[in-house]
Amino acid sequence: MKIQTFTWTLAWTCLIAGTAWAQGQPSAAAPSVMTPGQAPAPAPVAAHPIKVGVIEIQNAILGTKDGQKATQEFAQRFDPRKKELTRKAEEIKDLQDKLQRGGAAMADAAKQELQRSIDVKTKSYNRDMEDANAEFQAEQSKVLDDLGQRMMQVIEKYAQANGYAVIIDVSNPQTPVMYASSAANITKDIVELYDKSLPANAPTSGGAKPGVTPMTSPTKPASTPATTPATKKQP
Repeated sequence: MKIQTFTWTLAWTCLIAGTAWAQGQPSAAAPSVMTPGQAPAPAPVAAHPIKVGVIEIQNAILGTKDGQKATQEFAQRFDPRKKELTRKAEEIKDLQDKLQRGGAAMADAAKQELQRSIDVKTKSYNRDMEDANAEFQAEQSKVLDDLGQRMMQVIEKYAQANGYAVIIDVSNPQTPVMYASSAANITKDIVELYDKSLPANAPTSGGAKPGVTPMTSPTKPASTPATTPATKKQP
């Protein structure tokens, strides 16, 4: 009895499922017949490919006349400080060499005084280096932000005029772009368009090539000052 009941239930379930499936299937469409005066249906419109461009935004900014001018101004402003830091580093290195060469023959008091002088000068040097780098980074960010806002207006105008849907900045090596054709790189076009948008009497700076002259921050010289522990005299 149980087997018959199960068989009947299964058959009934399959019948219901089959009926539902049949009802869900699309019926064969009857051929459409155009009546006199009826306009034909419009043909489907093919989707246009999305146009994507890439730009090296930092090179573009520094490659403009404004960017070249800013680079020269940075060099004129920060080079004297870099030279001063280099002079202090060389002075500390000379004191370190003096301590290492003649430390064994020096009296303890003289040796300790020399080491104290090295420590003081090194601490002052490191503080000056940090201050110079912080000021440089702040000024550089300010200049790049200012020029970047103008650059964005040029990029937007260029993209709209040339049908670009997306423009990606590939200046950062971490940008997740595996490959980009050179034909997709619009950096040069943007630099030219930016310079053309400048007023006719805008001052220009000569000699610099686009994307070649970066604004370099003060860096530590090859011989970085480091404190040298005083050599204790053996009893």
